[in-house]
Amino acid sequence: MTDPSMSQPISVQPRISTGVLGLDEVLCGGLTPSRLYLLEGNPGTGKTTLALQLLREGAARGERTLYVTLSETTDELRSAAATHGWSLDGIEIYELVNEMGLDPDSEQSILHPSEIELGETVKEVFARVEDLRPDRVVFDSLSELRLLAQNPLRYRRQILALKQFFAKRACTVLMLDDRTSETGDLQLHSIAHGVVSLEQTPREFGSERRRLRIVKMRGIKFRGGYHDFVLETGGIQVFPRLIAAEHHSTFDAKARSTGSDELDLLLGGGLVPGTNTLLLGPSGVGKTTTAIRCMLAALERGEKATYYLFDEGLATLLVRSAKLGMDLAPHIEGGRLTITQIDPAELSPGEFSSMARQAVEERGSTFVVVDSLNAYLHAMPGEEFLILQMHELLSYLNQQGITTLLVLGQHGVVGEVRTDVDLSYLSDCILLFRFFEAKGEVRTALSVVKSRVNAHERTIREMKLSGHGIQVGEALTDFEGVLTGLPTYRGRVSMLTGEAPTDDTAR
Repeated sequence: MTDPSMSQPISVQPRISTGVLGLDEVLCGGLTPSRLYLLEGNPGTGKTTLALQLLREGAARGERTLYVTLSETTDELRSAAATHGWSLDGIEIYELVNEMGLDPDSEQSILHPSEIELGETVKEVFARVEDLRPDRVVFDSLSELRLLAQNPLRYRRQILALKQFFAKRACTVLMLDDRTSETGDLQLHSIAHGVVSLEQTPREFGSERRRLRIVKMRGIKFRGGYHDFVLETGGIQVFPRLIAAEHHSTFDAKARSTGSDELDLLLGGGLVPGTNTLLLGPSGVGKTTTAIRCMLAALERGEKATYYLFDEGLATLLVRSAKLGMDLAPHIEGGRLTITQIDPAELSPGEFSSMARQAVEERGSTFVVVDSLNAYLHAMPGEEFLILQMHELLSYLNQQGITTLLVLGQHGVVGEVRTDVDLSYLSDCILLFRFFEAKGEVRTALSVVKSRVNAHERTIREMKLSGHGIQVGEALTDFEGVLTGLPTYRGRVSMLTGEAPTDDTAR
């Protein structure tokens, strides 16, 4: 005979929000209610801030919330909240142990030696819980409980007793731990329903990196791996790791003009949505000017664009572009163009990916420029992570139908040039810039050395700055060795004579 209880479907409880921007996405919906969770991290990683956000979210939803503290006073918690502009109204704060309660001479523990009845201290907490009947509880912190327990066995039994007590009262409990236990002590991990780990990594220059990881979460799917987050005024914001395979959309892959007929011919028809183009060359050769010319053509077609500016000052970029006949101010004022100046010393990779997603999904940008990848490289912890991060970001932008331009500067001027990192295999198209000498002048050569989508020209053309941004000439068929920087002239092909700007506007 079949047990009817075995055939009935198990009801799935709705998730509850953590109140932390981005964390619910990492948890694929939030936390399962009425469970005990462990939040671990070294001092200063943001545990208290995250815990307060969890309680404030509950209070905002009309839930009863309780903060049990052994490590901080009520005044300290309220002062910490005030730095974020928060009020803790609606959150009950209970100081579990006063200054006398942690006196080592008292040798009190949570459990009596019989390990059956809870000590007087925790009885007060239980009484408070019984009176308040909270929906969300934060217990801060377990390091003090560990000291009071005096041995690992009693400590584990205390945690189990707390877990069972709160579970019977349908409380969602977050326990904070500052990792002061012995290395490799994972008994808390086995008891908790879920474990969230916070990390803070100092750098030799710039602000520290913060990241979190969901170590375990029973019964629900979550996004694994590390996710960057920032701790700023207003609380914690998490930047979920970008997974390009989760983002697809349909778009028209017809090539679009760059604003220069000759450059369109060189590219085999123009720039194709859903592809990324690498502008590669030494400093001052005209990469940024070319990127702006291509972006301006998109803006004039009615598209929206986002420009991430790492190297140059915004004012300098706008003034220089206007002098070259490419005034960006009207497009900025009209809301079609967003230029974001970024300090790479303060940026995390996850934050940058999140910014790109917002530009695409919230502002509707279809044209994105990253200028330059050299500065972005220094914002990364290592070259390996840069390549992996850029692969996901470029895959995401391509699948969204975005036209992406990546500016990458090379070391050297003529002759041998070097690149910090090789991203050529990630690029759908490579536009190569080179200086070369001819008739006592330093000139610029332009060629397309790779295109996955167009039958591009294999020629090398001269490029010059003009009143319309750039001027691209005919193929340099009578030159040999142009890309080496020291060519040999073997014909009479005329060179470009367009008037160049009088100031140093090339990049």
